Amino acid sequence: MATKSPIDPELVREMAQLINETDLTEIEVQKGDLRIRVARTITATVMAPVAAAPAFAPAPAAAAPAAAPADAKAAAAHPGTVNSPMVGTAYRRPSPEAKPFIEVGQEVKAGERVLLVEAMKTFNDIVAPRGGKVVAILVEDGQPVEYGEPLLVIE
Repeated sequence: MATKSPIDPELVREMAQLINETDLTEIEVQKGDLRIRVARTITATVMAPVAAAPAFAPAPAAAAPAAAPADAKAAAAHPGTVNSPMVGTAYRRPSPEAKPFIEVGQEVKAGERVLLVEAMKTFNDIVAPRGGKVVAILVEDGQPVEYGEPLLVIE
């Protein structure tokens, strides 16, 4: 003969329903020596931050990178490579209507603004670390970039 369990299944169902209807993660009831605890596991989904687009969209004409070298690794090893100092979104122009800061073949001076990298809704100037001729632009307007990613090459 089976003995009746001291746990009331209806009470457990009511406790589970109460948890679902509220923001509680657990509930416990004790009566004498009997203690019933009902808990739920909350699985949090962590979303990686995505670089937000600025108030403007990149101009269609700026969709392709200008004169990117055939081998990006070779560009990264070039002594004139300008790398991204942060994770963000690279922009080749200050606004969609404006012309790009630089073009391939253009001479730049040390300290001259060559790109913008937007990170956390802040636009950061990327300046030429040295003077010279821009031989490759490795990013598109509005392209997400990683820390240390090659942006352009100056010879």
